[in-house]
Amino acid sequence: MRHLFTLLTLLFSLPVSNLIGQTPYTPDWASLDKRPTPEWWTDAKFGIFIHWGVYSVPAYTTLGNYAEWYQNSLENNAHEGKVRDFHRNNFGNRSYYDLAEDFHAELYNPDDWANLFERAGAKYVVLTSKHHDGFCLWPNEQAAKTWGFPWSADVRGPGRDLLGDLFTALRKTSVKPGLYFSLYEWYNPRWKFDRARYAKDHAMPQLYELVNRYQPWVVWADGDWDATPDVWKSPEFLAWLYNQSPVRDRVVVNDRWGSGVRFKHGGIYTPEYQPDLDFENHAWEESRGMGFSYGYNRTENAWDYTGTITRAAPRG
Repeated sequence: MRHLFTLLTLLFSLPVSNLIGQTPYTPDWASLDKRPTPEWWTDAKFGIFIHWGVYSVPAYTTLGNYAEWYQNSLENNAHEGKVRDFHRNNFGNRSYYDLAEDFHAELYNPDDWANLFERAGAKYVVLTSKHHDGFCLWPNEQAAKTWGFPWSADVRGPGRDLLGDLFTALRKTSVKPGLYFSLYEWYNPRWKFDRARYAKDHAMPQLYELVNRYQPWVVWADGDWDATPDVWKSPEFLAWLYNQSPVRDRVVVNDRWGSGVRFKHGGIYTPEYQPDLDFENHAWEESRGMGFSYGYNRTENAWDYTGTITRAAPRG
């Protein structure tokens, strides 16, 4: 069975025009929140979100839930045990980690993807560099050190740099490459026992590495809510990103940088499946899956892919 399960998510942006200045930013929200949204993004209007990883092998949850949360649902026996029943019937006693060997990406042609996105009119694309399961779509030695076994796409499953290959392809087009990054990992041993150490020695070094190596136009954080910005050291990261990073003049970030931050601080605000929210005079992006799930869910069909998004009109 071929496993190339992806789901494309439409990202719509509300314009808020500003120019990036030369002001140095300090690691506090009063300073960081003064940074204007780069104009390229306010003019973009339309982007594509791709959730793709080991969870694309089972590609399953009950209708109305997130298939990319498969591991969490499996461990917690969620959804009335239906995920565990599905796993037992299809994978026997194999663990979630074993499924990485079935994540082949044999049909992955990033040039075809990039050309399709450009023809569709997308101005930027955001790929999950790492979701909450911790599996990295780029070569990262830190993943193996922390987990105790290889847990990245270059050494498991596809055997290639999935993120880098897409970035290379997109740079041949007019579409700007971006990345999603989950700060936390559900079952990472270090996260479970020492969150501050996990953030300092694992998550944030990965994020700095991603920015320096791939120089994304968008950094879309997630998985932040179980720790404060002080634990994540996210204000320090954002100050570096805006002042010193190789993408400091163009990068767009979102608002998921620790508990209590979303819809208050950071860059663009990021509601999901929340079309009725209204943000006055602040850049925002409404995202959702083609159905309800961001990752491919085999229980959804064409009738579940509504393709409709309601957006609040800009004010001011």
